[in-house]
Amino acid sequence: MSKITHVVKRSHAIVPFVPDRITNAIYRAAVSVGGRDRQIAEGLSEQVIKLLEENCAPGENPHIEEIQDLVEKVLIENGHAKVAKHYILYRDERTRRRAESADRRSKPSGNIPWAKIWYVLNWAVEHKVNTIENINNRIAAGEFPDIVNESESAYLIDVQNVTEKVAERGQELKMVVITGPSSSGKTTTTIKLSMGLEQKGFKLVTLNVDNYFFDLEMHPKDEFGDYDFETPQALDLPLINDHLVKLIHGEEIKIPFYDFKTGQRTENVTPMKLGENEIILIDSLHGLFPDMTQAISSEQKFFLYLEPLLQMKDRFGEFIRWTDIRLIRRMLRDASHRAYDPRETLTHWHYVRASEMRNIIPYINTADYLINTAMPYELCLYSHRLLDSFAEWSREFQDDPLREDALMRAERVYDVLSQVTPVADDSAVPMDSVLREFIGGSIYKY
Repeated sequence: MSKITHVVKRSHAIVPFVPDRITNAIYRAAVSVGGRDRQIAEGLSEQVIKLLEENCAPGENPHIEEIQDLVEKVLIENGHAKVAKHYILYRDERTRRRAESADRRSKPSGNIPWAKIWYVLNWAVEHKVNTIENINNRIAAGEFPDIVNESESAYLIDVQNVTEKVAERGQELKMVVITGPSSSGKTTTTIKLSMGLEQKGFKLVTLNVDNYFFDLEMHPKDEFGDYDFETPQALDLPLINDHLVKLIHGEEIKIPFYDFKTGQRTENVTPMKLGENEIILIDSLHGLFPDMTQAISSEQKFFLYLEPLLQMKDRFGEFIRWTDIRLIRRMLRDASHRAYDPRETLTHWHYVRASEMRNIIPYINTADYLINTAMPYELCLYSHRLLDSFAEWSREFQDDPLREDALMRAERVYDVLSQVTPVADDSAVPMDSVLREFIGGSIYKY
């Protein structure tokens, strides 16, 4: 057992020292450069802990920065230059993001799709759903069904537009990649796009990249020891590219099968070969990640990005965050389809968000088309379903330094939902709505 019992975070909070977090950080950096040997990571972690104990006076709590400095030192001294470089770059990136977060108002982000946002904002103003106050007034006037119809129509126009664009390039296109962060509505949108293309004589054939996960024991872990399925390095990217090339050249492949219950992948299970007018479909969180499809020429790929680009301000004039919309959606979906406690979704979300910021958001502007999946009326349904839960979590995490992120999100979402007029009756929401993917009652099977 280590002599170190606690560490000091950047916020100055003192939290328990968990040695496995050092191992996980080293292994994550190794995975990013192609390494998959966890025993090496464990050995390096032991060296870090030994140095930490030698450098700390009895009863002293080391700072997180000291630990990270020692990780860099041990990696370099043991000849792991590539891993050390990635670890240093990731550490610098986190530092930069913290600085940007503190100065967000004065520096525009190059990752934000401004043209699309202006279009959505203009639509919201025209339909008087650009503020919580406005949408509450419309609900008070009995216009909730009208808001639903207007929102759904705007979304369907987006889907129809992208269907036309894909069909126009149908002769040269070999694959469509539908991507976006967690709970952005990829599954429903994929179904609708597939139906639209079939009417135009094309067929989307899904290559399920979930079957290309490495065996669970080879996955990196997060800081709480949970296996990380959010990183693209959890997927066998070279094998995905090899199979894509073969499919495009008319060859038959055999797709592996990943068993999520056992955490094991079985090779060469399901045969697949493209037929006439068939286009490969990839529905993946990391579809825009360059290494996912690097072997395929840009002329043969169409990238579709989804995000709930809600343009609505709260009573303080602050725009409601898209990530909070998706957090709520995932809570409802996980609870309904996966028997997953919404509280666990909240406490894990900081990790989901960190992966999005590293592996998804930086590539938004490489997409060929953006679909806005936000429904301004959805907040009203969420207020009825989850307001009390967010109030409870806001109290629960008050004095837990390990749950600072969960507390911040819980308080922020509670404040927003408390401003919205709750709506219990969702009968006005179409059964094929993208929102049914999360609140239930869809005609589609997920």
